[in-house]
Amino acid sequence: METVALVSSYDKEDMASTKVLHSCTILRHRIITNRLHILFHFTVTLLLLYYRISHFFNGNSLPALSWALITISELIFTFIWCLTQAFRWRPLSRTVSINEIPANMNLEGLDVFVCTADPRKEPTMEVMNTIISALALDYPPEKLAVYLSDDGGSYITLYALKEAFSFSKRWLPFCVKYRIKTRCPEAFFSLAKYEELSITDEFSAKKDELEMKYNLFKRNVEKICEDACNYVVFDRPAHAEIIHGDTYMDDNENDEESTKMPLLVYVSRERRPSKPHRFKAGALNALLRVSEKFSNGPYLLVLDCDMYCNDPTSARQAMCFHLDPQMSPSLAFVQFPQMFYNISKNDIYDNQARSAYR
Repeated sequence: METVALVSSYDKEDMASTKVLHSCTILRHRIITNRLHILFHFTVTLLLLYYRISHFFNGNSLPALSWALITISELIFTFIWCLTQAFRWRPLSRTVSINEIPANMNLEGLDVFVCTADPRKEPTMEVMNTIISALALDYPPEKLAVYLSDDGGSYITLYALKEAFSFSKRWLPFCVKYRIKTRCPEAFFSLAKYEELSITDEFSAKKDELEMKYNLFKRNVEKICEDACNYVVFDRPAHAEIIHGDTYMDDNENDEESTKMPLLVYVSRERRPSKPHRFKAGALNALLRVSEKFSNGPYLLVLDCDMYCNDPTSARQAMCFHLDPQMSPSLAFVQFPQMFYNISKNDIYDNQARSAYR
């Protein structure tokens, strides 16, 4: 699978005339503070290691094994700490310009991979919200494909995926028409204030109608979960099913609201108790082999099953790095910082990663 940034439909002359798609700023006001902190921390760490090692050889009454294990642990932590200082040594801030992407640029295909394993541990509705938000990405639908790997082989997940697609046929036109930014339905309907939208009677009526459809969809999925007698099948053959293959919606009640839909595929790889399955890594390898037969997108977006894209332009933002002519063609990964919303309120260790997100 090729991961380097290639734009096959864009020749060199077009690339040379393309505007810069992202800007990089060195945060000079933070460099001095960061480097002073690194120097101080490194000095204290060296003193601590000197104390550990010198007392290990000179202290005859010390418990040798315990002292040696502590010293080795601190050496390992020091090595890990040194590896994490690169982005603090020269902090950068990057800004993308998706409006600078030429209108005639033929964007490359993008395959979205979502993995789930057990409806009991990973609530099915959370997985479906992730799928719907991925389907609603602001990306050419004929170039977008969404794959769900169900490592539990559960009929609950397959049923819910079909229901999610049925709901998304109404949800996507609504998001496009009213320029909705929060395209995860669970997050959108729980908002106290609906972004910066102009609230009209038409919008309110359509929103209420969709909320009723979403609640019905949610009740149906929760009911089948409650009535299920077998959540996971550990011994099963492989199963792949195209939930939606045609990019055009052909059964919308209102032609004015018709829109294109991405490819949506359900994949349940073969599982045998006697053979190792490699967990999520094995599921992603299986998705790579399946996607090669359908869409074969040169770019991959991997999402956890309880994620959602809080900005529909996130895929285009990532492509601003891959397609920027001034970036190295060997660029392989672009990662967005994650914001966690289900952390305890007493989060003294900043596990929500708020500072990194800012």
